[in-house]
Amino acid sequence: MAREQLQVLNALDLAKTQWYHFTAIVIAGMGFFTDAYDLFCIPIVTKLLGRIYYHVPGDPKPGTLPPNISAAVNGVALCGTLAGQLFFGWLGDKMGRKRVYGMTLMLMVISSVASGLSFSNSANGVIATLCFFRFWLGFGIGGDYPLSATIMSEYANKKTRGAFIAAVFAMQGFGILTAGVVGIIISAGFKHKYPAPSYEQDPAGSTVSQADYVWRIILMFGAVPAVLTYYWRMKMPETARYTALVARNAKLAASDMSKVLQVEIVAEQEKLEEQAGQSSSFGLFTKAFMRRHGLHLLGTTTTWFFFDIAFYSSNLFQKDIFSAVGWLPTATSMNTIEEAYRIARAQTLIALCGTVPGYWFTVAFIDVIGRFAIQVMGFVFMTGFLLALAIPYHHWTEKSNRIGFVVLYGFTFFFSNFGPNATTFVVPAEIFPARMRSTCHGISAAAGKAGAIIGAFGFLYAAQSQDKAKDDKGYSPGIGVRNSIFFLAACSFLGLLFTFLVPESNGKSLEEMSGENEEDESTRSGTEAAIHAV
Repeated sequence: MAREQLQVLNALDLAKTQWYHFTAIVIAGMGFFTDAYDLFCIPIVTKLLGRIYYHVPGDPKPGTLPPNISAAVNGVALCGTLAGQLFFGWLGDKMGRKRVYGMTLMLMVISSVASGLSFSNSANGVIATLCFFRFWLGFGIGGDYPLSATIMSEYANKKTRGAFIAAVFAMQGFGILTAGVVGIIISAGFKHKYPAPSYEQDPAGSTVSQADYVWRIILMFGAVPAVLTYYWRMKMPETARYTALVARNAKLAASDMSKVLQVEIVAEQEKLEEQAGQSSSFGLFTKAFMRRHGLHLLGTTTTWFFFDIAFYSSNLFQKDIFSAVGWLPTATSMNTIEEAYRIARAQTLIALCGTVPGYWFTVAFIDVIGRFAIQVMGFVFMTGFLLALAIPYHHWTEKSNRIGFVVLYGFTFFFSNFGPNATTFVVPAEIFPARMRSTCHGISAAAGKAGAIIGAFGFLYAAQSQDKAKDDKGYSPGIGVRNSIFFLAACSFLGLLFTFLVPESNGKSLEEMSGENEEDESTRSGTEAAIHAV
């Protein structure tokens, strides 16, 4: 039997879209802007690091990061993110969303700056300190996932909640785009100021000493948006759902939301205490949770896991895919800074044409056609486009067909973002009880990052050519880009299948989805017995 909703929660569910909604989107979204910038500027950085620190005199090819170093630099932030999602997700339910929110942001700011200031000018010293600080950067980034999603879901009204949470996540698109734009501006400026010959003309002279500043500046820029939003994060009140349903303080929840919504709200402390006695208080590792939400958690974790294998593999290794189809010139025909510029330009084009529009299509349609339909559609199109790339792969490698490859590749990103990239983030913030909402979102996100780690580490080796002569230096022959894309298509298809475990939350309140407005079975049976006795 459903209970009557607390007035403060009902006011939030029925509130008209107001200025505070947009303020919350920007404050929470700038964290994701920073997250995406820091994680996706690394393709540019790794090329620079390879050229600067791993050049071998007399080698016919420019220096590249050895396989173990490349895997570490690409994957260490993802490992930190996974740990941060689990830790801060749990902490957000224990200490409150707001109290933990500032910690994650400051960790990102300090780690972004420190990454760019990595000590020493030797390869081992720079890589060791860079990996150390990027782990902690990832740890802070990880905390932002469950906290931002939970805060936005608990602030939003039920009519446009999906669009608001998706808008927070959509700031990732601008972060990815900005990573490319900043890369273009910094590398173009240095290329103009410090011209250099190509590698094939002068191997040693193709890398000017000033190139070492390029990757450092790019990494440190990630701290700027986080610094700008810190003050406003600290000014945000705790969410009413945490204050009322977890901290059990109806008076403070009503007071905070009266100021935010600019309406008078009755505290209803007695009603809250009465409902607390009737509510089930099952924990995460209980049979009651497994019965009510076990399949839901399985659905949110597996769909995010399989999606991130495909998404991060493709995104982190755009430079390899572009080079494989000849969309980027050969490395020997460019100097160090020019190669960084070309990679940044290609990444920006894909972000502008496919990534950013996809995010905002989700924002526009998620409360119209629902989360389930968008996720199914996204996985179907991802699978289809990846197969369209892989099956006639040799056709796409011909010079006259390379633009077609890039177009299909861009559509894959469009339907990633107008699809499961957004919905796997939105749904876990809506379907679990308030007392474990942040934790369950953190678990779901961590499963996604486990997939991202598989993509980041595995794709490095898997995408190597089966022809040893065509492999990058230091790598063993792999299964090739074509077979790797087949694997990514299979992951997308598995994500589609597990989507059917995830419930539709469109148009429903958080308490309806989580079952928090229903009486506990034991309480209800006791009440019914008392009524019959009378």
